[in-house]
Amino acid sequence: QVQLVESGGGLVQAGGSLRLSCAASIRTFSSYAMGWFRQAPGKEREFVAAINWSGGSTYYVDSVKGRFTISRDNTKNTVYLQMNSLKPEDTAVYYCAARDEVIRRSIFLASARYTGENEYDYWGQGTQVTVSS
Repeated sequence: QVQLVESGGGLVQAGGSLRLSCAASIRTFSSYAMGWFRQAPGKEREFVAAINWSGGSTYYVDSVKGRFTISRDNTKNTVYLQMNSLKPEDTAVYYCAARDEVIRRSIFLASARYTGENEYDYWGQGTQVTVSS
């Protein structure tokens, strides 16, 4: 059974930084693309960033480019989201998601451009990030 557990959320002032972690209990973690999404109060969940199975390709929503960095350590079955220059509008619950590239027969694409919720197979429970002004 696949489990994704996010950590690292919290309260930070505008301009500050946080690093989110997502630990995955996936035996073949290195064959999964990983993504981060977020959901602000009263809004739909939105894509934030994704990384391909090898870590060689990343993709970001425009609003976080240059401020957030997604990375992964396949030896630790963990994906990270480094968030710098945080803004109050970054306040949301942040979710980690995993996409099984083998089952979806897309591993050869080595892509990270998976921005839709239905493009992922497993989800974590989320971690709250609150940015005060």
